[in-house]
Amino acid sequence: MASHAARRRPPRTAAFAVAVGLIAVVAVLAAGWIGVRGVLAYGHLSAAQGAASLVGADLGDPAVAESAIAGIAAETSAARDLTSDPVWRAAESLPWVGPQLKAVSTVAASVDLVATTALSPLSELAGSFAADALLPVGGRIDLATLSSLQGAAATGAEGVASAKAQLDGLDRTALLGPIDRAVDEVAGLLAGADGVVRAATLLPAMLGAEGPRDYLVLFQNNAEWRSLGGIAGAVALLRTDGGAVSLATPESASGFPGYDPSVLPLGDEITGIYTERPGRWMHNVTQVPDFTVSATLAREMWARTHDGQQVDGVIALDPVSLSYMLRATGPVALPTGDVLTSENAVSLLLNEVYVRYSGPAEQDEFFASATAEVFDALVSGDVDPAGLVSALTQMGAERRLLIWSAHDDEQALLAETTLAGGLPVTDDETARFGVFLNDGTGSKMDFYATAASDVAWTACAATSAGVTGTAQLTVTVANNAPADAATSLPTYITGGGKLGVPPGNAKTVAYLYLPTGFELASASMDDDSGFGGGTHDGRRVVSFEVELAPGQSATATVRAEAVSPGAGRLEVVQTPGIQTAELPAASCR
Repeated sequence: MASHAARRRPPRTAAFAVAVGLIAVVAVLAAGWIGVRGVLAYGHLSAAQGAASLVGADLGDPAVAESAIAGIAAETSAARDLTSDPVWRAAESLPWVGPQLKAVSTVAASVDLVATTALSPLSELAGSFAADALLPVGGRIDLATLSSLQGAAATGAEGVASAKAQLDGLDRTALLGPIDRAVDEVAGLLAGADGVVRAATLLPAMLGAEGPRDYLVLFQNNAEWRSLGGIAGAVALLRTDGGAVSLATPESASGFPGYDPSVLPLGDEITGIYTERPGRWMHNVTQVPDFTVSATLAREMWARTHDGQQVDGVIALDPVSLSYMLRATGPVALPTGDVLTSENAVSLLLNEVYVRYSGPAEQDEFFASATAEVFDALVSGDVDPAGLVSALTQMGAERRLLIWSAHDDEQALLAETTLAGGLPVTDDETARFGVFLNDGTGSKMDFYATAASDVAWTACAATSAGVTGTAQLTVTVANNAPADAATSLPTYITGGGKLGVPPGNAKTVAYLYLPTGFELASASMDDDSGFGGGTHDGRRVVSFEVELAPGQSATATVRAEAVSPGAGRLEVVQTPGIQTAELPAASCR
């Protein structure tokens, strides 16, 4: 019996060896299959990116645009097919490599969704008119041409939103750095495009297709920080009527009185953090990092000083935005003899004007003149269409262009985009901190200031229910003014000590918003100063003040605990300054 059993073992062993061998061969073949298809998909996505650049460069040529859009759709469709076969899908369930493959297939699917549902409908219309037909002629936009795009624009908006939702729903916890950054890049592009495409669906009504519209434009001055960008240094009434667009001469915010009490109730949460200052002075309406609040305050202040006029909406932008638009208009000559360009607009409008003119009235006149000339250049029609689209997209992505509508249906479309300028939103995949900066010097010293943020998990654990752990946010504020700023800079820039801050020093008040669902664990400053704060719409707020001499910096470190399992990715929303800050992100590894 023993010998008989021994004779039967080798076949079993051989069978087992053959099975293992077959499994190994299948695994190798599957790996090779996935590898080859991944390389091919990368090639198609790269080709699609090149075709997209062609669309941007030749937006004014409908024949080129139509051909390029068709090329993009073909490339993205091929990439999607290569990353969605059964072998690839099965491999997405594997440990470690699975999340990487899932990310690649999701990116391919999302960009294909944009190409087929957003770009393709537009390509059908591309041959019927040139992009120049959408530009103003003599201060008027042809609404008939613009209205013909509404169906395609609405379809495009749905496609971009769906693609954005696909990426937002991706579990990025285990992604490798290069793949995570690639997803970041696509998500950022979709976020900027989402706002612009949604706004495009509203353009006919906003341009007065259904009757005259009035909008209040806030010009934020980044040289004096406020949470949403800068003080509302000037305001102007923008009127649209049947496609005709006109901008009234900007008015200085200094011409608005101080109100006591706030023009509108702010509620205990906001006043507990910001007092009533946002509702008392036009300069301060952007202190609350929620543009819905800022816009309604500005609207009420305007009504009180302009015979009760209730505007249809409020738009905010800054000189950095103007520099982007100057890429589309080209250089603009000013009555002073200056030539405003995309390269010098920021320094000229936010710094040099204060060196050149000592009186606020002269400064306001220069700014009003520059604004009027850039506006005239935009509505003249002599604009590069591709450059204008690029500028608007970048402005939206960087939260430099903010729009609020008094019409509920329009505001509902804007609310989910960066154009709305809302508080940082935490969802199932991403927890967002907010870093909002405000000048405390009463001057224009923030032209020389910078703020750098970083975010990371100091400890985290990923489960099927989500991620738990401790997230850390660090914010470093620096005063980069020249060492002799107290004497070399004009009083209007330094503040002259009027708020108790010595000339040359820069005082900053910062409000750090923790993500929804996080509790404060600890907070510290490297100068051992303290913190204030409160709660705003379900978010814990930590505030601090620092006063820095030229060359000095200060760092705040805040740690927050996730209350329950949730998002594994961390991001930061920060006040847009003169320099475009690279906003950090981190995932639980």
